[in-house]
Amino acid sequence: MRWIKAIFLGLAFWLGMSTPTLAAPGCSDAGVLGPNMISNVCWSCMFPLRVAGIPLNGSNSGAPSGHASSPLCFCEGSLGIPTPGVVISMWEPARLVELQRVPGCMSSLGGIRLPFDRKFQGSHGDSTNEVEKQFMHYHYFAFPLFAMLDLFSIMPCSDNYLDFDLMFVSELDPTWNNDTLGSFTYPESAAVANLPAQMACSADAVSSTAGNPIDSMFWCAGSWGSMYPFSGSTTTGNTIENTSLQKARVLATLHRRGLAKRTMGSEAVCGATTEPMIPKSQYKFNTFYYNPETSESHAFGESPIRWGAGRFVPGKADPVYMIWRWKDCCRNLYGS
Repeated sequence: MRWIKAIFLGLAFWLGMSTPTLAAPGCSDAGVLGPNMISNVCWSCMFPLRVAGIPLNGSNSGAPSGHASSPLCFCEGSLGIPTPGVVISMWEPARLVELQRVPGCMSSLGGIRLPFDRKFQGSHGDSTNEVEKQFMHYHYFAFPLFAMLDLFSIMPCSDNYLDFDLMFVSELDPTWNNDTLGSFTYPESAAVANLPAQMACSADAVSSTAGNPIDSMFWCAGSWGSMYPFSGSTTTGNTIENTSLQKARVLATLHRRGLAKRTMGSEAVCGATTEPMIPKSQYKFNTFYYNPETSESHAFGESPIRWGAGRFVPGKADPVYMIWRWKDCCRNLYGS
């Protein structure tokens, strides 16, 4: 972990900042680079594991509706010639996202804090007219756990991340702390900013709570609220609901920017493809920290009533979520 801290020290100086200080109260160590990497993971959540359409665990329950249906595939080999293969599919732990009140607080990196300006200090909510308003920063990490532990090395569809890496920080994104700027950046938000569109989200909320988010309703985050604007300010309810909506917006924003890819479906078996509108059913989540989900996961938009009880202690620690991603992969029959 020392080399990671050294990188961030160098980054801080490169940005013209002073030396990073230790985390202030409220910036805790999530233990990602330690025992929690093993103990806080829901290992059974990788299933179903499908090879050529056959679930090895005996059940296909839990596979998203948009998964690749064909057991066979053809992808270009090393010589550029289409080569037959079989489709291997599974849920993989791919990313971590942490929501933080303190700008620059890196719970996933041992609780160090980069000295970002506290001008945009976040909060767990200030009650105004019975509406809880919340703003939190996010830090988005590559977390290819299987690659880090050298598991499932036969999976050929790597996204080139083989280690724990910081991919994005919201402190450098002016649209995250400005609702108006976030709305103008993504013009489709105006098309869904009306009562009929928002009322239609009730169908997605019901379907998501049953484990089946509706991908075509890209402006809805299930029972968590409205996806737009893509900013860090939320007013949906308690802290667990707010941070759930924020993690949904993080993924939706990264898809719109081309920084997150589609790994699900027949079009993605030969490699991840660009998908500007988030395929919600491709993802599911675990609470990694503070109180981890180690025996189950929750779907995109699933009501926290089913999974969120006791997962978060306001004022004690900010949450870290593990992002599971469904991957359909073509395994060359000739092993090349």
